Amino acid sequence: MYRSHVLVCGGTGCTSSGSMQIMKTLQEEIDKNGLHDEVCVVQTGCHGLCALGPIMIIYPEATFYSMVKQEDIPEIVSEHLLKGRVVTRLVYNETVTDEGIKSLSDTEFYKHQHRVALRNCGVIDPENIEEYIGTGGYEALGKVLTEMTPDQVIQTLLDSGLRGRGGAGFPTGLKWKFAKANDADQKYVCCNADEGDPGAFMDRSVLEGDPHVVLEAMAIAGYAIGASQGYIYVRAEYPIAVARLEIAIQQAKEYGLLGKDIFGTGFDFDIGLRLGAGAFVCGEETALMTSIEGKRGEPRPRPPFPALKGLFQKPTILNNVETLANIPQIILNGPEWFASMGTEKSKGTKVFALGGKIHNTGLVEVPMGTTLRQVIEDIGGGIPNGKKFKAAQTGGPSGGCIPAEHFDVPIDYDNLISIGSMMGSGGLIVMDEDNCMVDIAKFFLEFTVDESCGKCTPCRIGTKRLYEMLDKITKGKGTLEDLDKMEELCYYIKENSLCGLGQTAPNPVLSTLRYFRDEYIAHVVDKKCPAGVCKALLSYVIDADKCRGCTLCARTCPNNAIEGKVKEPHIIRQDKCIKCGACMEKCRFGAISKK
Repeated sequence: MYRSHVLVCGGTGCTSSGSMQIMKTLQEEIDKNGLHDEVCVVQTGCHGLCALGPIMIIYPEATFYSMVKQEDIPEIVSEHLLKGRVVTRLVYNETVTDEGIKSLSDTEFYKHQHRVALRNCGVIDPENIEEYIGTGGYEALGKVLTEMTPDQVIQTLLDSGLRGRGGAGFPTGLKWKFAKANDADQKYVCCNADEGDPGAFMDRSVLEGDPHVVLEAMAIAGYAIGASQGYIYVRAEYPIAVARLEIAIQQAKEYGLLGKDIFGTGFDFDIGLRLGAGAFVCGEETALMTSIEGKRGEPRPRPPFPALKGLFQKPTILNNVETLANIPQIILNGPEWFASMGTEKSKGTKVFALGGKIHNTGLVEVPMGTTLRQVIEDIGGGIPNGKKFKAAQTGGPSGGCIPAEHFDVPIDYDNLISIGSMMGSGGLIVMDEDNCMVDIAKFFLEFTVDESCGKCTPCRIGTKRLYEMLDKITKGKGTLEDLDKMEELCYYIKENSLCGLGQTAPNPVLSTLRYFRDEYIAHVVDKKCPAGVCKALLSYVIDADKCRGCTLCARTCPNNAIEGKVKEPHIIRQDKCIKCGACMEKCRFGAISKK
């Protein structure tokens, strides 16, 4: 028995900040101090507060150390682990009170959350199947195989109200019911872990922190629809997730939880990994299945739907990682438990990846119906530098921008669609007053143009034309007629594209036109970018009354665009200015501004 457990985040975020080296140094210091029989170091998945990594939590005290550096390790070992004295300077400041160190669950970031899909992330060692089993892992699979019929499993999901967390929000139980109803000599269960949205890392974090939950859920799905083979389609850019999935699959096979005759019930189910090569379109279900088959990842027309003809033309169900992560808990706790969370039509919780202009960048899981204000201000800690909230982009390139006027709208599938956005997989990018909404729409369109598979003309050509119009507007060459043409083209692309990705590609443009039309008009009519982002519409100027003639700006300018004598006001030659902003950054007197 160990007297202390030190949990170190081994997710991608903290790993990129050096947590692997910290773990190595920590183990060396523990051994050096003769504590190897008393202190256990555990590598975990993501704790959620990615902005504070590398993260280390020491139990039983639950002391939360943030932004730990390698040079801090000797002090932590000698003071905390050897002498029992907390190293206060490294403790997450929100846990420090006059009365002492408070529980992490009482902090603003965590107390509003309810973790279901993320319940084991940051808690267990994802590379140790026994730790997963110790938290109730594979109990749901055992219950399903020994106590429930396939129809009962499907009815449980229907009663829970679980909807797909990958974007469209289709009822999970209904999808399984359709696949079960179609007879075939072979059926398949697929997991979509091809998380391609800019700023989204929800599925990656589940795979890195709790891979066995996905395997268990897929086996349950196989039993429910009568499938014996599953495939996880995961991005090759997720090396840690891939490595932990490989370990988890091997461990599950060794324990008899995958393979032949699971739990002695005669049920066979196996899982294979397939790596995606970075094509965004392979997040669409039919393109994903085509890619697994070894062909170019392009969408197929529907119908027939995958429940009838999916992978290798056999009945197939496809769920994303977060959807699957909910299923074992629904089986163990009952559908009423899950349905008690969320809203009338959107049950349960939702994981969001918070990014952009926000203090607490990271991963959060909240009940459906939580307002955007609660997520951004209470959990996310608000906008840095005293700036005002302007908009939040949900759903990535398929979603839309939610303006400040909808700050208090409860987040669920139907509410987001009604205001011109969508849930998507759960990326939530926050923007402040310094963001140009025309530029934001252009950014997402550029991504879609690059990622279009090119199979259908509306998406291949339409998004390109749409991007060209946006580019024209950001360069001050647009007209009011262009705005009408853009809107008309958006609806044409939505109505005629082959797959869901093409159909939703215009959403960032439509939502910004709807809520921020005044910014478009400013670009077109006034030839100004109100946020000061679009370079072609910018000019840097020097206020002669504030300029001291120190020449620092002139010495900084890479294109010799600033002229003036020492101790006399300088000027910026607009014909030579490349609008890099270096002069404004260096000016110590606030004499330079952009207009």
